[in-house]
Amino acid sequence: MPSSLALSAAPHTAGALWAVPPVGHIDAYISAVNRLPILSAEQEAALARRLRETADLDAARDLITSHLRLVVSIARQYLGYGLPHADLIQEGNVGLMKAVKRFDPDRGVRLVSFAMHWIKAEIHEYILRNWRLVKVATTKAQRKLFFNLRSLKRDAHTLGPDDVARIASELNVRPQDVVEMETRLGGADVALEPGSDSDDEDYAPIAYLRAEHSEPTQVLQAREHDRLQGEGLAQALEQLDARSRRIIESRWLRDDAEGGAVTLQELADEYGVSAERIRQIEVKALKTLKGALAQYA
Repeated sequence: MPSSLALSAAPHTAGALWAVPPVGHIDAYISAVNRLPILSAEQEAALARRLRETADLDAARDLITSHLRLVVSIARQYLGYGLPHADLIQEGNVGLMKAVKRFDPDRGVRLVSFAMHWIKAEIHEYILRNWRLVKVATTKAQRKLFFNLRSLKRDAHTLGPDDVARIASELNVRPQDVVEMETRLGGADVALEPGSDSDDEDYAPIAYLRAEHSEPTQVLQAREHDRLQGEGLAQALEQLDARSRRIIESRWLRDDAEGGAVTLQELADEYGVSAERIRQIEVKALKTLKGALAQYA
């Protein structure tokens, strides 16, 4: 049982009189967190403001412990990937802590809604890191397929053309992406090194696989790049007005499946202004995005 699940919480606020005793079994842990009271909206907002204004760790702990049952519930949805339930909960708890750190009570959204994204994202990353030695999903579309393909398959047999078309339509991806992901998921694991009684040492993957891209600095840089492209870009776009955001998304964030980038003239016709005016708005918006991403990083 991971030690991080052996949480304890003493009462720190008038409305939070509970404790999670150290437990050594996953069922006992789940039973303990499900008995914890749920914070009211007023209690939650007060604790969040205390955390934001004074960095009060007791407030953070009360917010976290009151939402541990949410992590348990979400983690249960991912048991089909053959990974320990306790580990899934542990990773989800990491996501919950990240959500609490970033939660803003003045946005009018409850923590339970805000935290779901962070919990699922952390569990997704854990599954993708551990389900196979070689990652099966790297792009956004591949991840979407990875977490939905099993549930959309009606049986264990290979997908036929009609099934491929149906799943591609439901997930809004290309049919070839569905076929590729099914091939990856159905592929057999290959031993990295040959067995002790094997004479084919030269043909084992260990003989030709190279670790050129596993140098820690490169790995960290790649992760930072992915983070900036994902959540960093999403937050930066929120700083733009509706027209500027529409221009940036149309000019820079459309992929080939969506028809590629929109021209300045097409946007000018849409907004009833000149192409030069659209270009000026685009330049200003890109400058704003650059500053926001730099601040985020």
